[in-house]
Amino acid sequence: MRAAIGGHPLVTETLVRRGITTSKEARAFLDPKHYRPAPPTEFPDMTRAAERLERAIEHQELVCVWGDFDVDGQTSTTTLVSTLRDLGASVRFHIPNRQQEGHGIHLPQLKKLISEGVEVLLTCDTGITAHGPIAHAQKRGVDVIVTDHHDLPRGSLPNAYAAIDPKMLPQTHALRELPGVGVAYKLAQMMYHRADRAEETYRHLDLVALGIVADVATQVNDVRYLLQRGLEALRHTERLGLQVLMEIAELNPKLLTEEHIGFELAPRLNALGRLADATPAVELFTTDDLERARILAHELDGLNARRKMMCDQVTQAAEAQIERDPSLLDRGALVLSHTSWPGGVIGIVAGRLAERYHQPTILITKPPGEPARGSARSIEGCDISAAIAAHGDMLQGFGGHPMAAGLSIDPQKIPEFRRAVSRTVRETCTDVLTAKPALEIDGYVPLTDLSLDFVEQIERLAPFGPGNPPLTLATQGLSLKAHTTVGRAGDHLKLIVEDEEGATQPVLWWRAEPTALPQGPFDLAYTVRAANYRGQRDVQIEWIDARPLEDLEKGPRLERPTTDVVDYRDAPDPRGELERLHAEKDLMVWSEGPEAVAGRDRYQLGPSGSLVIWTTPPGGPELRSALARVSPETVYLFAVDPGLDRPESFLTHLARRARQALLDEGGKVELSALAAATAQREETIRVGLRWLEARGHVVILEERRGATRLAPGDGSDTANLSEIAERLRALLQETTAYRAYVSRADAEALINNALSD
Repeated sequence: MRAAIGGHPLVTETLVRRGITTSKEARAFLDPKHYRPAPPTEFPDMTRAAERLERAIEHQELVCVWGDFDVDGQTSTTTLVSTLRDLGASVRFHIPNRQQEGHGIHLPQLKKLISEGVEVLLTCDTGITAHGPIAHAQKRGVDVIVTDHHDLPRGSLPNAYAAIDPKMLPQTHALRELPGVGVAYKLAQMMYHRADRAEETYRHLDLVALGIVADVATQVNDVRYLLQRGLEALRHTERLGLQVLMEIAELNPKLLTEEHIGFELAPRLNALGRLADATPAVELFTTDDLERARILAHELDGLNARRKMMCDQVTQAAEAQIERDPSLLDRGALVLSHTSWPGGVIGIVAGRLAERYHQPTILITKPPGEPARGSARSIEGCDISAAIAAHGDMLQGFGGHPMAAGLSIDPQKIPEFRRAVSRTVRETCTDVLTAKPALEIDGYVPLTDLSLDFVEQIERLAPFGPGNPPLTLATQGLSLKAHTTVGRAGDHLKLIVEDEEGATQPVLWWRAEPTALPQGPFDLAYTVRAANYRGQRDVQIEWIDARPLEDLEKGPRLERPTTDVVDYRDAPDPRGELERLHAEKDLMVWSEGPEAVAGRDRYQLGPSGSLVIWTTPPGGPELRSALARVSPETVYLFAVDPGLDRPESFLTHLARRARQALLDEGGKVELSALAAATAQREETIRVGLRWLEARGHVVILEERRGATRLAPGDGSDTANLSEIAERLRALLQETTAYRAYVSRADAEALINNALSD
C-alpha cells in the first residue's frame, strides 16, 4: 500500500493503524475523486419526501422549512430553502429563537404558521422526537416531512408523512454519521436529480462543510467525502456573506482548513443563534448585496466578542460553585445551575468543564418564572443523551447525541434530577470515568524533521476531527529554553524548546498551565500543522503534554531501546518455524487464545533475551506492557490472528468460559484469565460479561480487583442490551483494526516504537 500512495511512511502507517488496509481504501480516503458516495435513496422515506415536495411545487402549496439556530441548523435551512426556491416552490422558513422557543418545534409558533397558510412543513436538524407538534400538524391537514440526525425516540417515531434520519440506518452504513446539513443536502440532491439538474446540488457544498465541522460530526465515509468536497467549495465560495466573514476573521480563503471553520467561522455564526436571532444567517448566506453582507458579518463579529466574554463569566461562576462544594465532582455527572446564566453559552462552558474534569457536565439556567433549560456535554465513551433519557419522566423535554444534549425541566426538580442522572452515569460509565485517558503516540519525530514539507505530507490525512483525529507526535530529550505569554488575556504560552543537538523550535501551548512547565529534560507530545502568519506559511507546533525524564543526577538517562526484530508474519509454516527456533534457542513465547501454542500469556511473561510474539496483540498498551516485562534483545514476530474479534465468536467463547466458571469455580472468574483465554483487552471482557448479563445468561454479583463473581441468569433480556452490544462492537472493531495494523506495519518500527513509549 505504501508504494501505491507514496509520500512519508507515517501516512501509510497511520492509515493502517486506523483500519484502512488496502490501496483502494487509502485512495478513497485521501482523494474524494476515488470515493463513491451513497445515493440519497438509501434513506427509506427519501423518494416519498421528494414526491410530496414535487406535488407542493406543482400546486404552489406553501412550504415552511423549520430549522434550528446553530450552524448545522442555519446551513440546513439555507440549503433546503435555496433548493426549493430554485425549483419553483412557494417557500418560507422559520428558525426558532433560542431564548423564547428553544430547540425543536414550538407548538404556538406552529399554530401561527398553519393559520398563515402553511400546507407542508419540512424540518431540518430537528423534529424526530416531536410527536405532539407533528400530530397536531397532521390533524390540521399539514403534511410534515422530517429531516433530522438526532437520536431516535424510544418507542415509536412521530406520525410524519416522511421521516429521514441517518440513525434509522444500520450502524455501519456510509450515511449513518451525517449531521443535519448532510441530510438536507441529500434531500436537495434527490430533488435536483429528479428535476434533471443534478449538477446544481454542488453549489451548497460550502454550507455542508460549515455544518459538518460546526456540529462536530464524525468524519467517516460520506461525511468525510462531503467535507473534503465542501472545503474546496468553501475556498472558492461565491457567497458574499462568507467572503466578508472570512475577511473580517483575517482568513485567506485559498488556505482555509477545517480548523478555520471550527475556531473562526463557526463561533461567529453560532453567536447569532446563542445571543440573538439566527434568522439573519439565511440572509447572510444568500444575499447578493455586498453592503448588507458587511452589516450582517460585522454584527456576527460583535456578537462573538460578547459571547467570549459571557463564556468566561459563566466559567468563573461555575468554578466558584465547585470551589465552594468540591463534592460536586464526586457524583458521576457534574450538574450545576444558576438563575442568571445566559442559555446561549452554557453548552460551551459545559464542554470546557467536561474536558477539564473528565466527566459529563450539565449546566442549567433557571430564569425566575420560566422552565429551566440545560445543556449537556460528555466525554468519549459515556452516552449523556441516554443517561438523560433514562429520567425523561422528570423532564419537560430533552434530546441530543451521545456527546451533547439539551433538556428543559421544572426548577424544583433539579436536585432530584442531579442525583438520578449522576447515579446513571456512575452505573454506565464507571470505566470511562476512572480510567486515565491514554495518550497514543502516532510517531516519534526529531525536531529537525519538522519541516513544512513534512507537515504537508501529514496534512494529506486531513481534514481532521472526530473519527480522524490529528496525529499526535512526540520528540524525546528536549529542554525548555524560554517562554512568553501570548493572547489578550495572557492565558497562552509560546515556548522555545531545544533538543540535545541544539536545534530549536517554537511551541504554542493553548490555555497553558505555567505551574506545569517542565523543570528539566522532557519528552514532548504535540500536534503539528501549517499556519499562515502575515502571508508566510510555516510550521506550527501545538503542545499536548510533556513527560519529565529521570533526573540526571540520579543516574544515567536510559537510551531509547533498540531490539533486533525477526519477521515471521508471512512464514508458510509458522508452527514448523517455531519448532525450529525452539530447537536452537531459549525462547519466551507469548501466546494466547483458544488456538495458542505452548507458551505464556501476557501476565506470566518475565525477563528473557528472546521473545516470540505468537498471537497478534489486541492493542498497543498490551504490546508495550509485554515488551516491558520481557525487555528482549530479539523479538520473533509471528502475529497469528486468534480469530475471536467477531462478536459472535468472541461471545460464544466467553459464554463457554462463564458456564465453566459457574460449574467449577463457584462463579468466580479473573478478568486477566478471560483476557488471555480470548486474546482480548480486559475492557472488552468487562463489556462482554455485561452483554451476557443483559441477555440473561449470567448475573454479575461482584466486581473487585480484577475478579468478578457470577451467578446464573434468568434468561430474559434487559433494556440496555443494544447499548452494551454497540459498545462491544466498537471495542472489537478497535482490536480488529489494531491487529490489521500489526499484520502490515514495518516490523522493526512496530517493536521499537512500542519499546520507546
